[in-house]
Amino acid sequence: MTEPLLHVEGLSKRFGGVVAADAVALAVPRGEFHAVIGPNGAGKTTLIGLLAGEISPQGGHIRFDGRDITRIPVHRRSRLGVARSFQITSLFPDFTALDNVALAVQAHSGHSFRLWKNARRDRALREPARTALAGVGLAARASVRVDKLSHGEQRQLEIAMALATQPQLLLLDEPMAGMGPEESARMVTMLRKLKGGVTILLIEHDMEAVFALADRVTVLVYGRVIANGEPAAIRADPVVREAYLGEQEARATELRRNG
Repeated sequence: MTEPLLHVEGLSKRFGGVVAADAVALAVPRGEFHAVIGPNGAGKTTLIGLLAGEISPQGGHIRFDGRDITRIPVHRRSRLGVARSFQITSLFPDFTALDNVALAVQAHSGHSFRLWKNARRDRALREPARTALAGVGLAARASVRVDKLSHGEQRQLEIAMALATQPQLLLLDEPMAGMGPEESARMVTMLRKLKGGVTILLIEHDMEAVFALADRVTVLVYGRVIANGEPAAIRADPVVREAYLGEQEARATELRRNG
């Protein structure tokens, strides 16, 4: 059997008395779109931080592409093919969309930002940046300053910056946070086009988006995996419904009633 691209065993992390990751096990095959869901405080963002190398685990192992990366720092994981986006945008607002992506290419290649003026004319940086922008539907917005982009476009731009590093694994931390229905729908369409081209691990509260995109879903509650399977099975799982989905559906019903 082929080893998964990402294989996690017994991953554990505590912050004082709070268990953020409780012996988490996870296997993500190449090309899979894998979603991680759970209520607030379930440990989802901690898991992303552990996988990206921003947080050190207190137990367990992370294997990526057949290699143990448990103690490898962020920059080396990036070179191996792990990229991530964040809940809160981290862009250069005074630069154009193309400049931001070119910066990501430059940083990934190890070039100094002191050469930025020359980098603006460097085709080796600009062409991959244009390709990444086209991949997220922002080709026509390449010359627009970031502070003139909509919130949804800024989230797309962050994903373009991650894609520009040519990752094998893309970690997405709530890419639809703060979006309205139309922007969320555009994001879902864009992510659907990425399926199969890159392995994706998605954390997201928008259940409609999760079930529209995911090949498999893992459910976290208090740092522990309580279920893992195909979306239909997860949606029908009584334990999951009691722990999380029922709460989400009740909240959505209440919003519709009050809307």
